[in-house]
Amino acid sequence: MKIAMVGSGYVGLVSGACFADFGHDVVCIDKDASKIDRLVAGVMPIYEPGLAELVAGNVQAGRLSFSTDLAASIDGAQAIFIAVGTPSRRGDGHADLSYVYAVAQEIADGLTGPAVIVTKSTVPVGTGDEVERIIRERAPDAKFAVVSNPEFLREGAAIGDFKRPDRIVVGAEEEWERGVMTEVYRPLFLNKAPLLFTGRRSSELIKYAANAFLATKITFINEMADLCEKVGADVQDVARGIGLDNRIGSKFLHAGPGYGGSCFPKDTLALLKTAEDYASPVRIVEAVVRTNDTRKRAMGRKVIEAMAEAGVGEPRGRRIALLGLTFKPNTDDMRDAPSIAIVQALLDVGAQIVAYDPEGMAAAAPLMPEVTMAKSAYEAVTGADAVVLVTEWDAFRGIDLERVGQLVSSRVLVDLRNVYNPDEVRGAGWHYSSVGRT
Repeated sequence: MKIAMVGSGYVGLVSGACFADFGHDVVCIDKDASKIDRLVAGVMPIYEPGLAELVAGNVQAGRLSFSTDLAASIDGAQAIFIAVGTPSRRGDGHADLSYVYAVAQEIADGLTGPAVIVTKSTVPVGTGDEVERIIRERAPDAKFAVVSNPEFLREGAAIGDFKRPDRIVVGAEEEWERGVMTEVYRPLFLNKAPLLFTGRRSSELIKYAANAFLATKITFINEMADLCEKVGADVQDVARGIGLDNRIGSKFLHAGPGYGGSCFPKDTLALLKTAEDYASPVRIVEAVVRTNDTRKRAMGRKVIEAMAEAGVGEPRGRRIALLGLTFKPNTDDMRDAPSIAIVQALLDVGAQIVAYDPEGMAAAAPLMPEVTMAKSAYEAVTGADAVVLVTEWDAFRGIDLERVGQLVSSRVLVDLRNVYNPDEVRGAGWHYSSVGRT
């Protein structure tokens, strides 16, 4: 089957490469000529484990190609995916659908045969209706259908998520659309991946509801962590205790500095705006968004408090080392990363910040120009009055704390991901502070 993937960013590139690996003939399209040139040269625009190898293998096999010519690329395609960005619109939090609608117009102008247009981008309820209207208006005689097929990819584990999904959600109204989508995903049937067909609007809402629920779980355990610190409980024990209940589950119950990334922040905001438009407020999600925003900056205060408790004194003029900047490990994504708010809180009280991240420093540097970027974790901690673990990269889990202790000015460690064992760290002479543990 020929598949056209419009948009070669995170979702489009991963999806396109995986479809090609299934044996489909895939062309990934993007208006950014420099991005396409880099892809042709084998240079990935994002960091995702295994993606470069997957792309290279399928390009070599002739199943994956790249182009800036949308009209030529969709010619003969039975499925045309829209996988462009839908960032939060500046000023009101609504999803910016301008890219989606612009692609819909281009597709309408280039349609030459029957095709299913698949919205892979995360879009609010009713977007598929508007995409259909745009194409129908510009190509009244074309045979096409618009379906919703939201993505559920975790950054850092996207290829595995695509090839071994929990579920594949398809919002399709007619039988022939469902037939095309069944053929698209047929290679996954050997893995018995559940293919869930719904109405188009239900499919669009499933994506937002899923992300809002996961964001709620994260925010809930973070608030439980704060309570644990007050009452002398251990949030990791609490998380295990409730996570063993099959009705709750253990995933997304890891206390930390708050959620970030490309999905949860913008999708919760977009859901709030949709609910507002339909006069059906979602109060729980409102509280989640507000609480998460507050939490990120509170982590900066946690560092300041740890320094005071350790006798280091006021943070003004002190050197603080941050290990990790990206919102999670195994990605270079800095969008809404907790580190941004933490850095600002520390800069506001006059601290000097030096940081190291295995993959995120190039993206982080423009966002935090006052931060010194180190070449290694050990360089970052040299002379530091406090060390803060912000992102739980594997490289930081086994860091030599004895060596670090010889490099720092003060043995103050603030572990915002609960990576280390408190007794071991304190036994090594550190003043140790973590999240939800005393």
